[in-house]
Amino acid sequence: MMIVIVTSGSRGDTEPYVALGRELVARGHRVRLVASKSYRGLVEQAGVECFPLDIDMSAHLGSAEAKRWTGRGHSSLAAIRGFRQVVVPMVEPFQAAAAQACRDADVVLFSHTGVAGYHIAEANGVPCAMVEYLPRQPSGGHPSWLVPGRRSLGWWGNRASHLVARQLTWRIRRPGTNRWRTDVLGLAPLPWWGGPERAIAADRVPRLCGYSAAVAPRPRDWPERVRITGYWFLEDDNEDWQPPADLAGFLAAGPAPVYVGFGSMVPADPVELDRTVRAALGRAGARGVLLGNPSGLPATDQFFPVEDVPHAWLFPRMAGIVHHAGAGTTAAALRAGVPNIVCPFFVDALFWAERAHRLGAAPAPIPIGGVAEESLAAAVTEALSTDSIKRAAADLGRRIRSENGVRVACNLLEEWLATNPPPAGWSRRRWHAGVPRRTRTPMRPSQPLA
Repeated sequence: MMIVIVTSGSRGDTEPYVALGRELVARGHRVRLVASKSYRGLVEQAGVECFPLDIDMSAHLGSAEAKRWTGRGHSSLAAIRGFRQVVVPMVEPFQAAAAQACRDADVVLFSHTGVAGYHIAEANGVPCAMVEYLPRQPSGGHPSWLVPGRRSLGWWGNRASHLVARQLTWRIRRPGTNRWRTDVLGLAPLPWWGGPERAIAADRVPRLCGYSAAVAPRPRDWPERVRITGYWFLEDDNEDWQPPADLAGFLAAGPAPVYVGFGSMVPADPVELDRTVRAALGRAGARGVLLGNPSGLPATDQFFPVEDVPHAWLFPRMAGIVHHAGAGTTAAALRAGVPNIVCPFFVDALFWAERAHRLGAAPAPIPIGGVAEESLAAAVTEALSTDSIKRAAADLGRRIRSENGVRVACNLLEEWLATNPPPAGWSRRRWHAGVPRRTRTPMRPSQPLA
């Protein structure tokens, strides 16, 4: 089959889908991934066809507006305003590109950032499934990311919070999305309440969640069509990666260091944060491997700056990992089985930071806006000296390493597609009003629920 995966975002938003695509290609499918042109090399190196979006995500995330959005270190209505200012302007060109990429698709897989794929699949009359690395399905077991501090509101309050968050986002996107549906795709507009998430539920579209149930257990009120598969790691092939001689020498010259890196997130003042990190590690008596080098300082016996080292190789060799709690970095850090120190930037990072702490693998999170020499030094000291944190991190790492989320996800997809094949000759259809919405059956795999 020709399978098109529709997503967008940073490297952490892209790598899980490259991993899925690589496995599907190995199973004999043709796979095309819609992703930022920044990651074209990453996609094609995995043997997956890339449909590049004309946006440089590194530059975009480093813009002044994006920094204001991501650097607050909390989740609130400010995140909704930031979504309107940073994300919405990219939606229209993204929709056009995704539609072009899916012209010959037999199956469309889409992420939460690539929900345009759902509308396109509906217009083309082909099967689709949602593939995401976040627990976004509403549940009474936990509140929405919009709830300050993610304090539980009780069973019904938690469910209501998800609906409110969904509606606020849909209110922003509804005018543009419905114009696109009616004027371009020839579909009926979606109603004011619920938006595509409600339609996805009504269509019983399968939803695969690419993270470990050991990190975020499956809520008991989720429907059968929503499944947790385990993480979708791309870096497994890098475990035998050989480091440069200077990095290998640094690691061998002293005790295991602490890694500090914030991925694609760009702080408001990178140089000042770099100084804070160095001072905090010095106060904690720890050596450091630092992602990036905004201060331009040379490597020393205490600090070694790096640009791009595979997490699968580096993280297990660290004493602790300081990171921004992005989904991909959190997955790699927890898999390594060493203590985490989490400094979340915004939105979903707050969820993963909370989970790492509640599972005992990390001290209490320090939102990026509250990172200071004293607070970071105290968190690093706690993580490296507390036996319970070390034991919890090691146990969680073993559980994650025992899973193969990519294989489970692809098995589920192929089982589902065996009962929901693409209609014969669909590609000769034209997009027009009157193409019926497919009735999709939920996945009923042989293995028990996660």
